[in-house]
Amino acid sequence: MIRVAIVGTGGISHAHINAYLRFPDRCKIVALVDIIPGKAERVRAQYGLDAEVFLDHHDVLGMDVDLVDVCTPPFVHAEISINALRSGKNVVCEKPMAASLEECDAMLKARDGSGKKLSIIAQNRFREPIRNLKALLDSGIAGPVRHAQINSFWFRAHCYYDLWWRGTWEKEGGGCTLNHAVHHIDMLGWMMGTPKRITAVLANTAHDNAEVEDLSVSVMEYPGALATVTASVVHHGEDQELIFQCEKAKLAAPYSVFASQPQPNGFPLKEPDPAFQKQADDLIASLPPVPYEMHEGQLENVLTAIETGGDVAITGEDGRRTIELITAIYKAGAERQTAVLPLAKDDPFYTVEGIRANVPHFYEKTASVMELSGDLTFGADFKQGGKGK
Repeated sequence: MIRVAIVGTGGISHAHINAYLRFPDRCKIVALVDIIPGKAERVRAQYGLDAEVFLDHHDVLGMDVDLVDVCTPPFVHAEISINALRSGKNVVCEKPMAASLEECDAMLKARDGSGKKLSIIAQNRFREPIRNLKALLDSGIAGPVRHAQINSFWFRAHCYYDLWWRGTWEKEGGGCTLNHAVHHIDMLGWMMGTPKRITAVLANTAHDNAEVEDLSVSVMEYPGALATVTASVVHHGEDQELIFQCEKAKLAAPYSVFASQPQPNGFPLKEPDPAFQKQADDLIASLPPVPYEMHEGQLENVLTAIETGGDVAITGEDGRRTIELITAIYKAGAERQTAVLPLAKDDPFYTVEGIRANVPHFYEKTASVMELSGDLTFGADFKQGGKGK
């Protein structure tokens, strides 16, 4: 039985708790931690958990705990993860991995020194439509990618940034690029790897109660391909898409394929190539079902890795790559010049202090409330006709 301690009992922790409760024969939540008095106790009562409650994560480091699950605001992800790893605990950490590459590297060093598991949440990889898109790209049936269009479109009202830790470079670590587009940038890195150069523009167009950006547009240069990434919390409808224009066809999530049929003059016919459509449909149909999706899928994978001694599907290196891409976007946007990857350790943007000293402060934070009411949503489900949940 894997004993789990959850540090941070805010909105995202409920997705983790519900996931663990799906596997009662394999794991048990034995501790809840939150710095706000009474908050963890309310969560314990809500789920009827037989768990101890604490105000400080240090209190669980000496407990008989196998897995520490970090669900706190980003600015303490590294500290808590490192402390847990050094105390001999496996760690799963919510996105984003950390506030800087320096912190990511410290987390990886702690993992290697402890011999324990470290997994960074990227739950969309466990959505069946995303698994299918990755399989289509990896199959090579569409040829190499020429252009990727990543639409990380979200909507967050003005009051979203009133929460005490949001909207500041110090505690949130960034805006929509870091905390929303992190999902889509992770998927892009998973499917295409690390680009050579990034150009970006940052803006705050609708949230004058936040220092951070609410919109960014980036161009990433790969060998033989470009990727455009729009990160936003100002898009009504949240029509999120991943579109890959390849040599032979378009592949996209929500699921869409289109192979143009050229005429002798180079212009395309209006109708797509039906043979390619069938080939893609057949490949998707041949794939096994995804048994658990989203957080359930990733946390089940972490439980399996702990039980078997195997590797986690989403590693600390995966989390670091995503942070490097996001950091390069901030560097390019702040300096108004192209950022070259990989970012070196002597780059000002390698550290938290360097980032804070160089990024734009669009506005000053004007409100700070401890909690906001309402449910969390997780963006598009990437199913045809679906709008997410």
